[in-house]
Amino acid sequence: MPCKHIFVTGGVVSSLGKGLTSASIGMLLERRGLRVRLQKFDPYINVDPGTMSPYQHGEVYVLDDGAETDLDLGHYERFTNAPLSRDCNYTTGRIYLSVIEKERRGDYLGRTIQVIPHITDEIKGAVRKLRTDDVDVVITEIGGTVGDIEGMPFLEAIRQFSLDVGKQNCLYIHLTLIPYLKAAREAKTKPTQHSVSELRAIGIQPDILICRTEREMSKEDAEKIAQFTNVELRAVIEERDKEFSIYEVPLSLVSNKLDELIVEKLGLRARSLEIDDWRQLLHRVMHPEHEVTIAVVGKYIKHHDAYKSIYEALDHAGIALSSRVLVRKVEAEEVEREGAERVLGGIDGILVPGGFGDRGIAGKIEAIRFARERQVPYFGICLGLQTAVIEFARNVVGLEDANSTEMDGNCPHPVVCLLDEQFAITHKGGTMRLGSYPCLLTEGSHAHRAYGSLEVKERHRHRYEFNNQYRQQFAAHGMKVTGTSPDGKLVEVIELTNHPWFLAVQCHPEFKSKPIQAHPLFRGFVQAALTRREGKKKENEAARVRSATAVTPA
Repeated sequence: MPCKHIFVTGGVVSSLGKGLTSASIGMLLERRGLRVRLQKFDPYINVDPGTMSPYQHGEVYVLDDGAETDLDLGHYERFTNAPLSRDCNYTTGRIYLSVIEKERRGDYLGRTIQVIPHITDEIKGAVRKLRTDDVDVVITEIGGTVGDIEGMPFLEAIRQFSLDVGKQNCLYIHLTLIPYLKAAREAKTKPTQHSVSELRAIGIQPDILICRTEREMSKEDAEKIAQFTNVELRAVIEERDKEFSIYEVPLSLVSNKLDELIVEKLGLRARSLEIDDWRQLLHRVMHPEHEVTIAVVGKYIKHHDAYKSIYEALDHAGIALSSRVLVRKVEAEEVEREGAERVLGGIDGILVPGGFGDRGIAGKIEAIRFARERQVPYFGICLGLQTAVIEFARNVVGLEDANSTEMDGNCPHPVVCLLDEQFAITHKGGTMRLGSYPCLLTEGSHAHRAYGSLEVKERHRHRYEFNNQYRQQFAAHGMKVTGTSPDGKLVEVIELTNHPWFLAVQCHPEFKSKPIQAHPLFRGFVQAALTRREGKKKENEAARVRSATAVTPA
């Protein structure tokens, strides 16, 4: 069977959920026994998301091979088992850079370089990189919306692609919006009609329409959309907003028989759908037995997607423990202004995620001190490890001026410093310690008990590290290094010996968590927070009983 291709486009507005839809389709096809690969094309001119602001782009999702990619690849990896690499995310900048480098080498033999055919050929070549003998279906998501000027070369390329490989081997799925106007008390199909009309004008006829809507779509609206877009009525798929979780999306698509439609239209040889474990997962999401509150104290809290994988990994841990994890998003600067007691009182666990620069550092340090002194479970990630080291150095070891050379290049006690290989680097893009690295754990540590293994691999994205000159001082005061690089030179995990659960890592474990396979460190952290919550409840109940049964003096 030749490799088949699904191209997913979007119209009307951005942020409709093309990434989630693509991931869900990939998952459903995998559950039907097919081998799937996914990729995303992003129309912006940046070479990759690595140097982009979290406020504009959200988190940078790092792969095993060190590629800094769009956050939608996180959805792909959480929903499917498809391997991801740097070939799974291309930007306009990366495409043009490749073409320009070829021109500089003389690969085009002096020809005039143009969008068609050179840029479009480069885009098609990127699709073909995933078209291998061990793949049944390649799903390619086109970022942005139809009509965006920067997206035109990608749309032209995927139009040409069906001519190259045969229309019977390509399927076009268009995601669009059916807005509901409260004043008129009706849904409007015209934006979808215009979006499809624009897509058809450039030569792409969608085979399937997925219509995002707040309310149930009427039969009349579906018929109107089918008539004006030249799409079969059964291929006009309703996708309503989800009440509980994004993990409802695949089952919603199943209820609309999208997987069956794709299998039929592409002529795929597929088995029946196996998805019982996903249904059980959703049952735990909708019927949690416990509840726990975790404070995420970060620098980019105002942009939800800046810590997307963190929030998802916390949810996964909650699912595994039949618990609802309530995330309290706390700006680090709020802790500076209001104080940790006021902002973090009553919290069951505190997580400090990654980030760059000195803004909010004082608030993170204060939050960590609160967690350490109040015996609140603490989980630090990347910068969360570095700030934990600074807090401990200042308030326990007695090094009052301790800092990171990222924040103060001339501090007298640089307990966090630049990686050796970073000193000669001048370019910012793609030059950090990136990708998957091995780590050796100390037997009996929290990390070892969580993983159940003494050697693990995790993904990294950082320039600074724990300064080895201070290891002995820290160990003498109760902060142990419980994970290192195999050669022992780089500190990967730290823990406190006199604390119920205080652990920080230099890596980004959130990138390897899945809804049906919670990351062990997140699971261990949430379990510690649940234990603390239950302990507090028992203490409060005992105090209430003592108060109720106390004898009032005569």
